[in-house]
Amino acid sequence: MRNIVFISLAAFLAGCSEASPDRLSGYVEAEMLYLAPQEAGVVDALLVREGDRVRAGDTLFRMRANRIAYQAEQAEAAASAAEKRANDNGALAKGVAEAAANLDRLSSDFVRTEKLYLDGFVAKARYDADRAALTAAEARLERARAERDAAEEDYQSVQAQAGFAKQRLDDLAVTAPEAGSIERIYRRAGEIAAAGDPVVALLPPDNLKLRFYAPERMLASFAPGKEIGFDCDGCAEGLKARITYVAAEPQFTPPVIYSLDEREKLVFLIEARPLNPEGLRTGLPVDVEAP
Repeated sequence: MRNIVFISLAAFLAGCSEASPDRLSGYVEAEMLYLAPQEAGVVDALLVREGDRVRAGDTLFRMRANRIAYQAEQAEAAASAAEKRANDNGALAKGVAEAAANLDRLSSDFVRTEKLYLDGFVAKARYDADRAALTAAEARLERARAERDAAEEDYQSVQAQAGFAKQRLDDLAVTAPEAGSIERIYRRAGEIAAAGDPVVALLPPDNLKLRFYAPERMLASFAPGKEIGFDCDGCAEGLKARITYVAAEPQFTPPVIYSLDEREKLVFLIEARPLNPEGLRTGLPVDVEAP
């Protein structure tokens, strides 16, 4: 009796392993977009729920802006003050103009004094005094220009800081980079989120892919770029996918359940993008048509 049971069981297993030699088992995997704030803080508003479909550019959540808003106002005030200092009509610009005019006047005076000195009508003390005044005027003009240039550089620096503060403020509203569905929500309004800590997970339709394993003898039929057929429970008929990746190294035991025969063979991971991902779900088992 035990022999009969053993033979029947062996026949059953053999039948299972050969039931569909033209099919390969796999599953659907998703490449989520984990959207996180760039600044640590409190989630001020969560504008989506799990399962919602969003368009590219839709705001998903906002972080509380109080602290960064104060910093932005301070930076804008500093930029405004620096702009007034560096303005063409500001005090520093007027100082440069006055120093230049004074230098022109003293330069003309020195030219006359030098001519009179060479002709013997002016004492050397007067000549030396006018030359010293001219040198001092040149130094004042150079100093005035340096102060003006420093103010302009300071204005550019502070203006950049103000722009950065405004950008930080704008970044508190996190938007969807692509259209898709909200798959997970990790933080709710009022909770603290660290910088880079995901608040929501977005799944664009094109980020779904099939993962399955094929023995070495079939690899030539699964070249990247080739279209393959597949089906799944509850899915439409005639589904197609395009192969995007074939592993270079084999694996002994893939992370899905295969028949007893298949588990003993070397298999290679293959990934394919569905041409029409509508209706597919993460983790859904699929059967891929073998060539």
